[in-house]
Amino acid sequence: MNVTLVQGDITEQEVDAVVNAANSSLMGGGGVDGAIHRRGGPEILAECRRLRASHYGKGLPTGQAVATTAGRLPARWVIHTVGPVYSRSEDRSESLASCYRESLRVADTLKARSVALPAISTGIYGWPMDDAARIALEAVRQAGTAVEDVRFVLFDAAAYAVFEARLPG
Repeated sequence: MNVTLVQGDITEQEVDAVVNAANSSLMGGGGVDGAIHRRGGPEILAECRRLRASHYGKGLPTGQAVATTAGRLPARWVIHTVGPVYSRSEDRSESLASCYRESLRVADTLKARSVALPAISTGIYGWPMDDAARIALEAVRQAGTAVEDVRFVLFDAAAYAVFEARLPG
């Protein structure tokens, strides 16, 4: 598996699957989630509504992942995962690691060979970037996936620098 870093917009990545840092409702939101829904178009939301009606009536649980079409994105699928809200009093790092492992597991079921990942939970959910990078890179390395190209797409130079410092040689 080749792990690379890219600074840019995850909605522009030409990969088999883009991972969405979704909220549990699957109905879109801010940050990465909002950008993916806006650029991908109504097809993504339509599939999310079907998922809510059939399997996830109470929403997608934290740390789990599910796939939909990518709509108008230059990808085949969107893999939605719900990251945990950061807490100083409760260790939720296993839930964050699960987001990456489960996203790659879903990618494997789709036979995806390239996946673009955001820095899950680092936006409005408040996870400190350095700790999030450590957890993300470790979870991906330990995932045992058939995905060949894992691309972390980081929105700004600061996030890129943190991930770059954590990425082994």
